[in-house]
Amino acid sequence: MRAYQSILPQIRAVGARPLAVSSQTPDNSLTTAEKNGLAFDVLSDSGSELTRAYGLVFRLPDSLRPYYDRIGVSLEQYNGDDSWQLPIPATYVVGQDGIVRFAYLDPDYTRRLEPAELLEVLRS
Repeated sequence: MRAYQSILPQIRAVGARPLAVSSQTPDNSLTTAEKNGLAFDVLSDSGSELTRAYGLVFRLPDSLRPYYDRIGVSLEQYNGDDSWQLPIPATYVVGQDGIVRFAYLDPDYTRRLEPAELLEVLRS
């Protein structure tokens, strides 16, 4: 989200409006937006209902719980449930007519759509 914030003027220059959806609780989504200085909306998908409807949710293996505990990350606190589910990061470009014009998702959460690629899509 910070990467997209860094190109926000270019995004807006082509008439686009970014919107982020987070599985975090509303308070934690707001905290994320504030901590990262985001000047676009970050909506909360508590319970992962939206991401589940799009088939973008995966359950973390039980074997990872001790690791998350050691590094001080409480998914129950961040997401407001004990499902141990996370969304697959995805980027969509939706036209003013509501039709998805472009979609990028990768189950490897370390790979995201590069800002330059997003701008190329938006300009086309």
